[in-house]
Amino acid sequence: MRSGNPRLRQVAAAAQYAGLGVLAVGTTFPFVWLFATSLRSTGTVVSFPPVLIPHPPTLANYAGVWATMPLARFFANTVYITGVGILLTVVVSAMAGYPLARMRFPGRDVIFYAIVGSLMLPQHVGLILNFVTLMRLHMVDTYAAVYLPSAASVFGIFLLRQAYLTIPAEIEDAARIDGAGEFRLWGQIMLPLVAPALATLAIIEFSGYWNSFLWPLIVLKSPEKFPLAVGLLYLSGLFAYNTRYIAAGAVLMTLPTIAVFLALQRYFLRGITIGAVK
Repeated sequence: MRSGNPRLRQVAAAAQYAGLGVLAVGTTFPFVWLFATSLRSTGTVVSFPPVLIPHPPTLANYAGVWATMPLARFFANTVYITGVGILLTVVVSAMAGYPLARMRFPGRDVIFYAIVGSLMLPQHVGLILNFVTLMRLHMVDTYAAVYLPSAASVFGIFLLRQAYLTIPAEIEDAARIDGAGEFRLWGQIMLPLVAPALATLAIIEFSGYWNSFLWPLIVLKSPEKFPLAVGLLYLSGLFAYNTRYIAAGAVLMTLPTIAVFLALQRYFLRGITIGAVK
């Protein structure tokens, strides 16, 4: 029995690739234009058709931004906040997702559905409550005030719970027969098996912490503690009429996110599909 017309399959495949190509061009064009603008020394920034190859390219805009603003300090602040935030989020999500998936206790499903249900709430609902709490704890204008409210990630708990559910029960039973307790079972058996989900969560949280703007702007008062996203706000104020400087600063902020994703995309694609098929 024939599976279909080969020519029709070729046409369908060509149409799919064409659609994906258009989507890829539309997705990457803003960054390509931003990068090209950051390398331009003269000429109109906005034109039609857009100029994507500057003549001649120059790094003077990057040097000017670096010399004018404390970008090194902003980078260091962002790296610290992002690193500690990712570590806390991954640990909390891994520990909270395990009992919700592998342990039986009264009210387990109610707790899980209540946690997932909070995803329907707007993200900015808790801004006032979190700010008041941090103010009473005298933690406003500290680095901890930026990453602590996000340490318990609802999405992270959900993702890790789904990852734990895919582990066969036979592995858990064998570990218990060998005398493994709950902490040993979690740390030595379960965590290595959900490593792709942990990498996926780390990538997603990296993007969130690295690009965080509103919350650091609220809780940080000292400019020397600002992360890059907040620092770029002041960049746009200082160089309101120099779009090339603003583009250079935006590229410097975006490149680490792209580099981390390209380095870990294999784990990201594996982890994001965990729990989709059982």
